[in-house]
Amino acid sequence: MNRIRRLWLAAISFAVVIPTLLLNATPAYADALSAIMQSGTLRVAVPEDYPPFGSIGPDMQPRGYDIDMAALIAKSLKVKLQLVPVNSANRIPYLQTSKVDLVISSLGKTPEREKVIDYSTAYAPYFQGVFGPASVKVTSAADLTPGLTVGATRGALEEIALTQMAPKANIRRFEDNNATIQAFLSGQVDLVAAGNVVAAAILAKNPPRRPEMKFVIKSSPCFVGLNKNEPALLAKVDDAIAHAKQDGTLEGIARKWLGQPLPAGL
Repeated sequence: MNRIRRLWLAAISFAVVIPTLLLNATPAYADALSAIMQSGTLRVAVPEDYPPFGSIGPDMQPRGYDIDMAALIAKSLKVKLQLVPVNSANRIPYLQTSKVDLVISSLGKTPEREKVIDYSTAYAPYFQGVFGPASVKVTSAADLTPGLTVGATRGALEEIALTQMAPKANIRRFEDNNATIQAFLSGQVDLVAAGNVVAAAILAKNPPRRPEMKFVIKSSPCFVGLNKNEPALLAKVDDAIAHAKQDGTLEGIARKWLGQPLPAGL
């Protein structure tokens, strides 16, 4: 009987101790910044097929705006850089499964993405705008008189938005971006409505009619993506971006790859 009583008392004690341990237990928290510093390597997801943000150069090495940005952040952390090529579909899953520490892949901010990842401050302009040579004096949609012809790709965001902004503008619509670019280069149109990536492609051809930005139709800048609840890493990334803006490094990257200065307020 005494033996049974001892077992019963032991069971009661065990039942009391276990809930107490569970209440006092805290989940393991992985500090991404500490892990990066300990390994000495920053793993960054970057594009390989989306120039000028990321592509493979003639030397078979990755290059582009996002590549330079990844190198800038790794340098600020004083660690080695490991580039991990991704596409639009797998860049966030790579982050969530810890294949990479950061996503620097022309990543825009959406309400759906904000539910699963955090964002840095903006580091790159991504926008649709109207571009043209310096000789054409236009600063807003109101300046698009019927005498000025604007080329745009049919069905593109900038074509739809510009049609709404300036319903009386003389817009010539083309079937794809290449046709729109060629129309501008050949002088068929005075101005071109396009994404800044398309404008960069025009600049890369170095035509006599070098386009400059006239005004922004819609802005959707790029951000560095990182996992939720990593305040230390987020602070370091934001600090690196802020310093790059202050000392002109980011301006240089924008001019190098986009052929345009950083827009005011980025």
